[in-house]
Amino acid sequence: MMYTVMVKIDFGQAKRAAQAPRPVMLTLVVNWLIKPFTMVVFAQFFLGWLFRPLIQGTELIRGAQVALADSYIAGTILLGIAPCTAMVLMWGYLSFSNQGHTLVMVAINSLAMLFLYAPLGRWLLAANNLAVPWETIVLSVLVYVGLPLLAGAVSRSWILRNKGRAWFEDVFLKYLSPVAVVALLLTLVLLFAFKGDLIVENPLHILLIAVPLFIQTNFIFLISYVAAQKLGMVYEDAAPAALIGASNHFEVAIATAVTLFGLNSGAALATVVGVLIEVPVMLMLVEVCKRTAFWFPREPEKATLRDPRCVKPLG
Repeated sequence: MMYTVMVKIDFGQAKRAAQAPRPVMLTLVVNWLIKPFTMVVFAQFFLGWLFRPLIQGTELIRGAQVALADSYIAGTILLGIAPCTAMVLMWGYLSFSNQGHTLVMVAINSLAMLFLYAPLGRWLLAANNLAVPWETIVLSVLVYVGLPLLAGAVSRSWILRNKGRAWFEDVFLKYLSPVAVVALLLTLVLLFAFKGDLIVENPLHILLIAVPLFIQTNFIFLISYVAAQKLGMVYEDAAPAALIGASNHFEVAIATAVTLFGLNSGAALATVVGVLIEVPVMLMLVEVCKRTAFWFPREPEKATLRDPRCVKPLG
């Protein structure tokens, strides 16, 4: 599941960050200095306080009884510190963004996640009374981020050098892409199967988990989009800069939650809820981008986008 994501990333594009640093800097600041902490605030407010009386029960995690609400909070934290990578390319395409800069932001954030995800995750989980052994979360990041990142970069380089870009894109990715979908669907089926009793008996929990995730997604998009507008970015750079912060790398979050807390844990279930709400919410935000493109300067060569709502104010 992770390899199919990483092999699509062109890390050679990272050198372009020096030519246009503002979109990259904005995503780094939002993803690593703002987003993790707002996720904790929303999760603690809703799941840890407002909805806590509605979330009854405990579960056994690493030999200790943990309140179900705290387990859900752990899952939302793991989502909040995992900035999106591959799916941003789709959001960027749908919003008619600069795909070159989107690739740069994806590459930079993937590298940052390799070094920042483990320490930030352990610190935030520990601060919320969920102690996780340091070596466990480091191993999780190395296995689910580092290993596929390395494998993707090496195999991509070898294929492009020996087979060419056309074979890579038209043959290799064509047969590889379904693997990611099947792996993700299998993971979701297993997670829902293990938590089926909880979902059937407490469907309200799914809605309660979705509330802070929905608010977080929209809040991060709003502050990123407004910041991009205030910084004078062109629309083609502002849209992916906001979308990459709003969405999550749910594959990493799911894998880490399963490794740290178990396949049938509340934390793993919370990450799955993140998957279920992310796609419709992100499609909504893509539409917001297209309808507000006139708020931003435009790149001359991009001034004839296919969507008339993006170009109407330019006339």
